[in-house]
Amino acid sequence: MFQGASSVALDTKGRLSVPTRYRDVLSATAASQLTITKHPHGCLMIFPRNEWEKFRERISALPMEAQWWKRIFLGNAMDVEMDASGRVLVSPELRVAAGISKDTVLLGMGSSFELWDAATYAAHEAEQMKGPMPDVFRDFSF
Repeated sequence: MFQGASSVALDTKGRLSVPTRYRDVLSATAASQLTITKHPHGCLMIFPRNEWEKFRERISALPMEAQWWKRIFLGNAMDVEMDASGRVLVSPELRVAAGISKDTVLLGMGSSFELWDAATYAAHEAEQMKGPMPDVFRDFSF
């Protein structure tokens, strides 16, 4: 399970250096193969290939009324592989879609990651923190 936030700057070629704490796990469980696609909240989702295959099967099984969402998730998916230095190339198309230029936040979200433009993430997080928590947290104890 991936968790935690990492501030990561993309290099001039658009490569993301995967934090060291995730590299061994990704090498062992996914043979360093990842898939990157769009997220409906304006960031990118990064899946180890084995987790992507599970997600892809769920999306593929959706009815025809979800065809546009199939296009968004599956049609924009890019398979990538970590190089020997632990870097993955984020395609120009996906960087543009998520408004990512250089400074990013990589969030471990359990079985996958989210990659956000750092300023966009900070703005969304600040906005959420101003409002009330969703009802699902009503009986949640901290």
